[in-house]
Amino acid sequence: MIIKSLELTDYRNYDRLNIEFDKGTNIFYGDNAQGKTNILEALYIAATTKSHKGSRDSEIVKFGKEESHIRTIVENDGIPTRVDMHLRSSKSKGIAIDGNRIKKAADLMGICKVVFFSPEDLNIVKNGPTYRRRFIDMELCQLDQFYLYNLNNYNKVLNRRNQVLKDIYFDRSLEESLNIWDDQLISYGTKIVERRDKFASELEEEIKEVHYKLSGGRENISIIYEPSTTVDDFEKNLKASRARDLKSKMTSIGPHRDDFAFMAGDIDIRKFGSQGQQRTAALSLKLSEIDMMKKISGESPVLMLDDVLSELDRKRQGFLLDSIGDIQTFITCTGIDDFVNDRFVMNRVFYVENGNVRQMS
Repeated sequence: MIIKSLELTDYRNYDRLNIEFDKGTNIFYGDNAQGKTNILEALYIAATTKSHKGSRDSEIVKFGKEESHIRTIVENDGIPTRVDMHLRSSKSKGIAIDGNRIKKAADLMGICKVVFFSPEDLNIVKNGPTYRRRFIDMELCQLDQFYLYNLNNYNKVLNRRNQVLKDIYFDRSLEESLNIWDDQLISYGTKIVERRDKFASELEEEIKEVHYKLSGGRENISIIYEPSTTVDDFEKNLKASRARDLKSKMTSIGPHRDDFAFMAGDIDIRKFGSQGQQRTAALSLKLSEIDMMKKISGESPVLMLDDVLSELDRKRQGFLLDSIGDIQTFITCTGIDDFVNDRFVMNRVFYVENGNVRQMS
């Protein structure tokens, strides 16, 4: 699986951009705030419908314009697929695959599988559980359409239940309707819990070997899934929390409260690990993500490294670069000399300056 090309119109600081990529390693270098990350962000949106930054569409459209256009050509086993996306300032985005408009953004997921690694991801272990849930969800949504379906529906039901909890403050008769939303929340939520539990076990198998090598054989890591509630106790716990939920006007039980622990022996790396341990665990997690995608889907994902090399010491840089293998990779950096040292193949190099991209090799 590779991304063949990218076209942008009125996207952030780009008026127009038309660029073709190599199937190997593509380097984008230049000073900060010139537009390097914007290219990777556009590719990520074309694959997942979402910005890795969490930006809204209105923030992405070039200032003074009403919409942006992203077009990518993705090739899988020699078969090209064209993805067109319109981002609008005041409307929901429009998506077409090979010229055919799709009604649900979920239909795009899995066409191009991507792994995005930014400096912020080095904090995924020490930050709050929201970041770890987001990592797991994005991974599973690209690999499992059934999980994506359940997660989307769970979030819709969760939002509706929370709204009813707020409305009950003004109309107590609405409390009876909570039973309907509870049943749906349990139905979708139990499937999410079951899949996350299975995935955590699968991921642990991959991360153990990677982390052992990356830590120089000094640490063994394990991943522990910490669900808000077990499948068997979901209904009981949701009912028991109703009084608390009515008071706080928020749902306190369910997969939206899950977390994942990273343990080195008896040490919870999230809370008590050193910064080096936390970064090593995060890097191990990202490298394991690549292996998981290959194993589950049978396809190599596209790897995007957004200025992450500057955040790693030379040892971890080398381990990451050596682990890339033969997958298509996009790397942004301020300069190329610092990490190349005649040991890294750069198939195509682009210089980015003030929204202009020039191919150097």
